[in-house]
Amino acid sequence: MTRAFDYSLAFSRNIGWTTPDEQMLLRNKRVAIAGLGGVGGAHLLTLSRVGISQFNIADFDRFELQNFNRQAGATMSSIGQEKVNVLTSMAHEINPESTIQSFPDGVHPDNIESFLDGVDIYVDSIDFFAVETRRQLFAECYKRNIPAVTAAPLGMGAGFLYFEPGKMSFEEYFQLEGYSRQEQLIRFLAGLAPRVLQRTYLAVPDAVDLLAERGPSTIMACDICAGITGTEVLKILLNRGPRRSAPYGLQFDAYRQKLVMTWRPFGNSNPLQQLMIWLIKQQLKSKNVKKST
Repeated sequence: MTRAFDYSLAFSRNIGWTTPDEQMLLRNKRVAIAGLGGVGGAHLLTLSRVGISQFNIADFDRFELQNFNRQAGATMSSIGQEKVNVLTSMAHEINPESTIQSFPDGVHPDNIESFLDGVDIYVDSIDFFAVETRRQLFAECYKRNIPAVTAAPLGMGAGFLYFEPGKMSFEEYFQLEGYSRQEQLIRFLAGLAPRVLQRTYLAVPDAVDLLAERGPSTIMACDICAGITGTEVLKILLNRGPRRSAPYGLQFDAYRQKLVMTWRPFGNSNPLQQLMIWLIKQQLKSKNVKKST
Protein backbone atom coordinates (compact mmCIF):
# COMPACT_ATOMS: atom_id res chain seq x y z
CA MET A 1 0.00 0.00 0.00
CA THR A 2 1.39 3.41 -1.03
CA ARG A 3 1.35 6.01 1.70
CA ALA A 4 0.49 9.63 0.89
CA PHE A 5 3.43 12.01 1.11
CA ASP A 6 3.62 14.07 4.29
CA TYR A 7 6.33 16.76 4.32
CA SER A 8 6.45 17.11 8.09
CA LEU A 9 6.86 13.37 8.60
CA ALA A 10 9.33 12.93 5.72
CA PHE A 11 11.74 15.47 7.19
CA SER A 12 10.88 15.04 10.86
CA ARG A 13 14.33 13.58 11.63
CA ASN A 14 15.87 16.95 10.72
CA ILE A 15 14.15 18.43 13.75
CA GLY A 16 16.66 18.83 16.54
CA TRP A 17 19.30 20.16 14.17
CA THR A 18 16.62 22.52 12.85
CA THR A 19 13.58 23.83 14.68
CA PRO A 20 10.10 23.18 13.27
CA ASP A 21 9.89 26.85 12.24
CA GLU A 22 13.29 26.67 10.53
CA GLN A 23 12.23 23.56 8.65
CA MET A 24 9.25 25.45 7.27
CA LEU A 25 11.57 28.29 6.24
CA LEU A 26 13.75 25.83 4.33
CA ARG A 27 10.66 24.36 2.69
CA ASN A 28 9.94 27.72 1.07
CA LYS A 29 13.47 28.60 -0.05
CA ARG A 30 14.55 28.41 -3.70
CA VAL A 31 18.05 27.23 -4.63
CA ALA A 32 19.65 27.59 -8.06
CA ILE A 33 22.07 24.83 -9.09
CA ALA A 34 23.96 25.12 -12.37
CA GLY A 35 25.53 21.85 -13.49
CA LEU A 36 24.15 18.42 -12.54
CA GLY A 37 27.24 16.28 -12.98
CA GLY A 38 29.38 15.00 -10.12
CA VAL A 39 28.72 17.65 -7.51
CA GLY A 40 25.52 19.15 -8.93
CA GLY A 41 23.43 16.00 -8.73
CA ALA A 42 24.68 15.34 -5.21
CA HIS A 43 23.82 18.92 -4.23
CA LEU A 44 20.26 18.61 -5.51
CA LEU A 45 19.59 15.32 -3.71
CA THR A 46 21.26 16.46 -0.48
CA LEU A 47 19.35 19.73 -0.37
CA SER A 48 16.12 17.90 -1.21
CA ARG A 49 16.67 15.73 1.87
CA VAL A 50 17.35 18.86 3.92
CA GLY A 51 13.76 19.72 3.02
CA ILE A 52 14.30 22.53 0.52
CA SER A 53 11.42 22.30 -1.92
CA GLN A 54 12.10 24.81 -4.70
CA PHE A 55 14.92 24.63 -7.23
CA ASN A 56 16.14 26.10 -10.49
CA ILE A 57 18.45 23.55 -12.13
CA ALA A 58 20.46 23.79 -15.35
CA ASP A 59 22.50 21.38 -17.46
CA PHE A 60 22.69 20.84 -21.23
CA ASP A 61 24.31 17.41 -21.02
CA ARG A 62 23.15 13.78 -21.11
CA PHE A 63 24.45 10.89 -19.02
CA GLU A 64 27.23 8.72 -20.42
CA LEU A 65 29.08 5.64 -19.24
CA GLN A 66 32.14 7.66 -18.20
CA ASN A 67 29.97 9.47 -15.63
CA PHE A 68 29.45 6.31 -13.55
CA ASN A 69 32.36 6.81 -11.15
CA ARG A 70 30.94 9.96 -9.56
CA GLN A 71 27.58 11.26 -10.84
CA ALA A 72 24.46 10.69 -8.75
CA GLY A 73 22.12 10.17 -11.71
CA ALA A 74 24.42 7.97 -13.80
CA THR A 75 23.02 4.43 -14.16
CA MET A 76 22.54 1.98 -17.02
CA SER A 77 18.92 3.10 -17.35
CA SER A 78 19.85 6.81 -17.56
CA ILE A 79 22.49 6.57 -20.33
CA GLY A 80 21.55 9.02 -23.09
CA GLN A 81 18.93 10.78 -20.97
CA GLU A 82 19.06 14.50 -20.18
CA LYS A 83 20.56 15.14 -16.76
CA VAL A 84 17.91 17.71 -15.83
CA ASN A 85 15.14 15.17 -16.43
CA VAL A 86 16.83 12.33 -14.55
CA LEU A 87 17.71 14.47 -11.52
CA THR A 88 14.28 16.10 -11.45
CA SER A 89 12.73 12.64 -11.25
CA MET A 90 15.12 11.61 -8.47
CA ALA A 91 14.38 14.76 -6.46
CA HIS A 92 10.64 14.20 -6.87
CA GLU A 93 11.08 10.69 -5.50
CA ILE A 94 12.39 12.32 -2.33
CA ASN A 95 9.84 15.15 -2.23
CA PRO A 96 6.91 14.89 -4.68
CA GLU A 97 5.81 18.38 -3.65
CA SER A 98 9.05 20.05 -4.76
CA THR A 99 8.85 22.68 -7.49
CA ILE A 100 11.72 22.34 -9.95
CA GLN A 101 12.26 24.67 -12.88
CA SER A 102 14.72 23.11 -15.30
CA PHE A 103 16.96 24.75 -17.90
CA PRO A 104 17.93 21.94 -20.31
CA ASP A 105 20.05 24.27 -22.45
CA GLY A 106 22.31 25.13 -19.52
CA VAL A 107 22.93 28.72 -18.43
CA HIS A 108 23.79 31.32 -21.07
CA PRO A 109 23.43 35.11 -21.47
CA ASP A 110 19.87 34.78 -22.80
CA ASN A 111 18.50 32.94 -19.76
CA ILE A 112 20.81 33.80 -16.87
CA GLU A 113 18.36 36.36 -15.47
CA SER A 114 15.49 33.84 -15.57
CA PHE A 115 17.70 31.20 -13.99
CA LEU A 116 18.39 33.44 -10.99
CA ASP A 117 14.92 34.97 -10.67
CA GLY A 118 13.51 34.53 -7.17
CA VAL A 119 16.36 32.39 -5.83
CA ASP A 120 17.67 32.68 -2.29
CA ILE A 121 21.13 31.22 -2.97
CA TYR A 122 23.19 30.01 -5.92
CA VAL A 123 25.14 26.74 -5.71
CA ASP A 124 27.89 26.55 -8.32
CA SER A 125 28.34 23.09 -9.85
CA ILE A 126 29.32 23.69 -13.45
CA ASP A 127 32.34 22.06 -15.02
CA PHE A 128 35.72 23.33 -13.79
CA PHE A 129 36.63 24.45 -17.30
CA ALA A 130 33.43 26.48 -17.94
CA VAL A 131 35.20 29.59 -16.73
CA GLU A 132 33.28 32.24 -18.68
CA THR A 133 29.82 30.96 -17.71
CA ARG A 134 30.96 30.75 -14.09
CA ARG A 135 32.15 34.36 -14.15
CA GLN A 136 28.82 35.51 -15.59
CA LEU A 137 26.83 33.63 -12.97
CA PHE A 138 28.79 34.97 -10.02
CA ALA A 139 28.71 38.51 -11.44
CA GLU A 140 24.93 38.34 -11.81
CA CYS A 141 24.57 36.97 -8.27
CA TYR A 142 26.69 39.81 -6.92
CA LYS A 143 24.61 42.37 -8.79
CA ARG A 144 21.39 40.88 -7.38
CA ASN A 145 22.73 40.44 -3.81
CA ILE A 146 22.34 36.67 -4.04
CA PRO A 147 24.72 34.66 -1.82
CA ALA A 148 26.74 32.16 -3.85
CA VAL A 149 28.85 29.15 -2.94
CA THR A 150 31.19 26.86 -4.83
CA ALA A 151 32.62 23.51 -3.75
CA ALA A 152 35.33 21.90 -5.87
CA PRO A 153 35.94 18.13 -5.73
CA LEU A 154 39.70 17.83 -5.22
CA GLY A 155 41.21 14.37 -5.02
CA MET A 156 39.34 12.77 -2.13
CA GLY A 157 38.28 16.01 -0.54
CA ALA A 158 36.84 19.41 -1.30
CA GLY A 159 37.65 23.09 -1.49
CA PHE A 160 34.86 25.48 -0.50
CA LEU A 161 34.29 29.22 -0.96
CA TYR A 162 31.35 31.44 0.00
CA PHE A 163 30.73 34.80 -1.66
CA GLU A 164 28.54 37.00 0.52
CA PRO A 165 26.62 39.92 -0.99
CA GLY A 166 28.37 43.24 -0.36
CA LYS A 167 31.69 41.63 0.50
CA MET A 168 34.54 40.34 -1.67
CA SER A 169 33.20 39.27 -5.06
CA PHE A 170 34.20 36.28 -7.17
CA GLU A 171 36.12 38.55 -9.57
CA GLU A 172 37.87 40.41 -6.76
CA TYR A 173 39.03 37.09 -5.31
CA PHE A 174 40.06 35.21 -8.46
CA GLN A 175 40.98 38.26 -10.61
CA LEU A 176 40.45 36.65 -14.01
CA GLU A 177 39.69 39.76 -16.09
CA GLY A 178 42.11 40.40 -18.95
CA TYR A 179 43.90 37.06 -18.82
CA SER A 180 43.99 34.30 -21.43
CA ARG A 181 41.76 31.26 -20.95
CA GLN A 182 44.71 29.14 -19.83
CA GLU A 183 45.78 31.79 -17.31
CA GLN A 184 42.22 32.06 -16.03
CA LEU A 185 42.11 28.31 -15.39
CA ILE A 186 45.41 28.48 -13.53
CA ARG A 187 44.21 31.37 -11.39
CA PHE A 188 40.90 29.64 -10.71
CA LEU A 189 42.69 26.47 -9.59
CA ALA A 190 45.05 28.42 -7.34
CA GLY A 191 42.16 30.25 -5.71
CA LEU A 192 40.11 27.11 -5.13
CA ALA A 193 42.82 25.18 -3.33
CA PRO A 194 45.50 27.48 -1.89
CA ARG A 195 46.91 24.64 0.23
CA VAL A 196 46.79 21.95 -2.52
CA LEU A 197 46.22 19.14 0.00
CA GLN A 198 45.34 16.65 -2.74
CA ARG A 199 48.59 16.92 -4.68
CA THR A 200 50.76 14.52 -2.66
CA TYR A 201 48.77 11.32 -3.30
CA LEU A 202 48.01 11.66 -7.02
CA ALA A 203 48.92 8.17 -8.27
CA VAL A 204 49.09 9.01 -12.00
CA PRO A 205 50.29 12.61 -12.47
CA ASP A 206 49.70 12.53 -16.23
CA ALA A 207 45.96 12.03 -15.59
CA VAL A 208 45.82 15.74 -14.73
CA ASP A 209 46.21 17.84 -17.86
CA LEU A 210 45.07 21.42 -17.46
CA LEU A 211 45.96 22.31 -21.05
CA ALA A 212 43.92 19.40 -22.45
CA GLU A 213 41.14 20.28 -19.97
CA ARG A 214 40.85 16.88 -18.34
CA GLY A 215 41.44 15.39 -14.93
CA PRO A 216 40.48 12.46 -12.66
CA SER A 217 37.61 12.47 -10.17
CA THR A 218 36.19 10.48 -7.24
CA ILE A 219 32.72 9.99 -5.80
CA MET A 220 34.17 10.61 -2.31
CA ALA A 221 35.09 14.16 -3.30
CA CYS A 222 31.64 14.80 -4.76
CA ASP A 223 29.88 13.52 -1.65
CA ILE A 224 32.15 15.57 0.62
CA CYS A 225 31.35 18.65 -1.49
CA ALA A 226 27.64 17.98 -1.06
CA GLY A 227 27.97 17.58 2.70
CA ILE A 228 29.95 20.79 3.16
CA THR A 229 27.71 22.73 0.79
CA GLY A 230 24.47 21.43 2.29
CA THR A 231 25.64 22.53 5.73
CA GLU A 232 26.68 25.99 4.58
CA VAL A 233 23.49 26.50 2.55
CA LEU A 234 21.42 25.64 5.63
CA LYS A 235 23.39 28.12 7.75
CA ILE A 236 23.15 30.88 5.16
CA LEU A 237 19.42 30.42 4.51
CA LEU A 238 18.62 30.27 8.23
CA ASN A 239 21.08 33.06 9.09
CA ARG A 240 22.75 31.17 11.89
CA GLY A 241 26.08 29.62 12.81
CA PRO A 242 29.57 30.87 11.91
CA ARG A 243 29.98 31.76 8.25
CA ARG A 244 33.25 32.89 6.69
CA SER A 245 33.14 34.40 3.24
CA ALA A 246 35.95 35.06 0.76
CA PRO A 247 38.82 35.78 1.15
CA TYR A 248 38.39 32.98 3.71
CA GLY A 249 38.19 29.47 2.30
CA LEU A 250 38.06 25.89 3.48
CA GLN A 251 39.74 22.73 2.24
CA PHE A 252 39.14 19.29 3.68
CA ASP A 253 40.98 16.19 2.50
CA ALA A 254 39.69 12.83 3.75
CA TYR A 255 42.67 10.90 2.39
CA ARG A 256 45.17 12.99 4.35
CA GLN A 257 42.73 13.55 7.23
CA LYS A 258 43.37 17.28 7.13
CA LEU A 259 41.14 20.32 7.44
CA VAL A 260 42.52 23.79 6.81
CA MET A 261 40.96 27.24 6.80
CA THR A 262 42.67 29.60 4.41
CA TRP A 263 42.76 33.40 4.39
CA ARG A 264 43.99 35.20 1.30
CA PRO A 265 43.49 38.97 1.64
CA PHE A 266 43.42 40.57 -1.83
CA GLY A 267 42.64 37.17 -3.36
CA ASN A 268 44.99 36.15 -6.14
CA SER A 269 47.00 39.35 -5.63
CA ASN A 270 48.15 37.97 -2.29
CA PRO A 271 51.89 37.12 -2.39
CA LEU A 272 51.17 33.51 -1.40
CA GLN A 273 48.74 33.22 -4.27
CA GLN A 274 51.18 34.79 -6.70
CA LEU A 275 53.70 32.14 -5.67
CA MET A 276 51.10 29.39 -6.11
CA ILE A 277 50.23 30.65 -9.61
CA TRP A 278 53.92 30.71 -10.52
CA LEU A 279 54.41 27.14 -9.26
CA ILE A 280 51.45 25.87 -11.30
CA LYS A 281 52.89 27.52 -14.41
CA GLN A 282 56.28 25.92 -13.78
CA GLN A 283 54.68 22.50 -13.45
CA LEU A 284 52.83 23.01 -16.74
CA LYS A 285 56.03 24.07 -18.48
CA SER A 286 57.85 21.04 -17.14
CA LYS A 287 55.08 18.75 -18.35
CA ASN A 288 55.17 20.32 -21.82
CA VAL A 289 58.95 19.86 -22.01
CA LYS A 290 58.59 16.15 -21.13
CA LYS A 291 55.91 15.69 -23.80
CA SER A 292 58.07 17.29 -26.49
CA THR A 293 61.16 15.19 -25.73
